[in-house]
Amino acid sequence: MIRRRRIRVWAAFVCLWLVIGGLVVWQAGRIARDEVLADLGQVGRVSLSLNAETLGAEIDKQRALPVVLARDPDALAVLRAPEDTGARDRLNRKLEALARATRAAVIYLIDDDGLTLAASNWATPVSFVGNDYGFRPYYAVAMAEGAAEHFAMGTVSHRPGMYLARRIDDDRGPVPRPGLGVMVVKIEFDRLEAIWAGAPERIFATDARGVVLVSGVAGWRFRSLTPLPEEMRAAIRAGLQYGDAPLDPLPFAPAAGDQALLRVDDAVLLHQSLTMPEIGWTLHLMTPADQAMLRAVADARALAGTGIALLAALAAAGLYRRQQLQGRAARAALERQRLEAAVADRTADLARAYAALEAGMEERRQAEAAARRLQDDLIQAGRLAVLGRIAASVAHEINQPVAAIRAFADNARAFLERDRADAALANLSRIGELTTRIGTITGQLRGFARKAGTAPRPVRVTEAIDGALLLLGHRIRAAGIDLVCDIPSETGAARVVAERVRLEQVLVNLIGNAIDAVEGRPTPRIAIRVAHTIAGDGTARLRILVSDNGPGLPPDIREALFLPFRTTKPDGLGLGLVISADLVRDMGGTLAAEPPATTGGATFIIDLPEAG
Repeated sequence: MIRRRRIRVWAAFVCLWLVIGGLVVWQAGRIARDEVLADLGQVGRVSLSLNAETLGAEIDKQRALPVVLARDPDALAVLRAPEDTGARDRLNRKLEALARATRAAVIYLIDDDGLTLAASNWATPVSFVGNDYGFRPYYAVAMAEGAAEHFAMGTVSHRPGMYLARRIDDDRGPVPRPGLGVMVVKIEFDRLEAIWAGAPERIFATDARGVVLVSGVAGWRFRSLTPLPEEMRAAIRAGLQYGDAPLDPLPFAPAAGDQALLRVDDAVLLHQSLTMPEIGWTLHLMTPADQAMLRAVADARALAGTGIALLAALAAAGLYRRQQLQGRAARAALERQRLEAAVADRTADLARAYAALEAGMEERRQAEAAARRLQDDLIQAGRLAVLGRIAASVAHEINQPVAAIRAFADNARAFLERDRADAALANLSRIGELTTRIGTITGQLRGFARKAGTAPRPVRVTEAIDGALLLLGHRIRAAGIDLVCDIPSETGAARVVAERVRLEQVLVNLIGNAIDAVEGRPTPRIAIRVAHTIAGDGTARLRILVSDNGPGLPPDIREALFLPFRTTKPDGLGLGLVISADLVRDMGGTLAAEPPATTGGATFIIDLPEAG
């Protein structure tokens, strides 16, 4: 009887722990999978934001070109007298030089009949000169509304790109003529697609209809996210916007378990998207998720299974002990008392051992989780460094703390393997300090790259100067430049009415010009000064002076310093100071060049209203 009862108890015990263990292991895998997807989603959102800023910046840096060229005297001269071959030749060569300097695919001028009069590719076999583009939507919209942006396949070059068009009005001639012609700048995204192709994620951009326009995956361009209606496909092909592309849907299939997961080429990818309303596109990011999920689920289930097995073993030991005690209950009172005392002592030992084992297991789980999170963060951080030229200048500032983080992480892992938790925690604290430093640098870089749009407000001058020097510090140190910041204590906390991002942009341009100017000097030196002044109307002003000991500014250059396309650099466009002067003017100030001192060099002065 007693034997049967013990068999039933053990059978129930085994079934109960099998059910509990299965549920715990399954739930642990589910939680680990959700955490991996959440981490990938967070990293993907950051990557989407950075890539959207990069794509927007690629377009924004070309938007000013047709606006400036629409007022170019050479372009107006050709439109007024298209039969003047000398004027057309000069404009062809100017557009060719500008396209080469700005990396624009092609720049061309169309008259009011839709005929191309001049183009940057005038000397190539695919020259646009003489072609009729009156049927192109960007031409019709620009002539009607003044400006247009349109993505399409080139009818001559057979290369896709975005067309930025600006109408040219002759309001300075003897007889004003609106709609004299259109200046067009074509942007191609080959370099951006090459960067995306090298990323572990699959990145692409679609239009409002879901057609892929720019893609880092070969063969995805001009395919659609979902099947397009046949009448829509016929209308697109009839308009020649995408050439003769078949507009087939992409090979996406939903993966079981999550709407955001898609199966592509036998791989499971996390799909995220970000709308770019300023250009009417949507940026998509597809992050590989299957391997990360498999590893996380396997690790979590192994850890949960180990814990359940240990708990079941302890419970089995307790059950067995209880049955043994019950079997001895019929003994004499003295024997029972001795056995009860021994059992009490043994139970206390088991409880302490169980508590110690539980504490050790929890500490190990936390340490392993922290090590995995740290390793994943370090791996993912290497995928987010895509911000263009400005980011490259601060890469050196980030490399040193990243190397230190790796060293501390390796040491922390070694300490954990040796059960030296205190030393591991100390290393993790140092890692936290280094990541804070990296966050300061990348935060400044991201703030500088973000498109400005806030209203002017009081800005501390020293903060703007520090932000600009953070971006250019590596260049200054690499060139061995003696940097002098002369900011008196009474002006250190002074504020001006401005937009910080735009003020930093102006300072970066002026300091960058000074770095170029002192290149090759035996004792290069740059000085930054801040001084109070009173304007003629009695208002308080603040002046920021950027000086260098370079070759200075010749009189003929100084007179045309703030005119477009006037530069002393062999690879410059002559637009930096023009844009900087416009930015300062928008903030209610002025940008001027001070006459050279007897010691040589040049000084540029930013004059802004002081905040009350």
